[in-house]
Amino acid sequence: MIDPGERAFDVTPSDSSNLPQITRGLYVGIIGDVHVIMAGGDDVTFTDMAAGVIHPLRVRQILVSGTNAGDLIGIY
Repeated sequence: MIDPGERAFDVTPSDSSNLPQITRGLYVGIIGDVHVIMAGGDDVTFTDMAAGVIHPLRVRQILVSGTNAGDLIGIY
């Protein structure tokens, strides 16, 4: 996990669908909370995630409920 991501996709949060790929990182464009299901299955809300940063997270789902951050991009 030391190599940078090679591809990216816009994230549309969903309470029912997984992301098209498990991420290596999550870019947050607008500060806020992000409610995720981690690759390992943990359900967690990251509060006040900094904007303009790629956060090194392995995420399989980003939920609508509990997410108010914006301009999310999944990197893999």
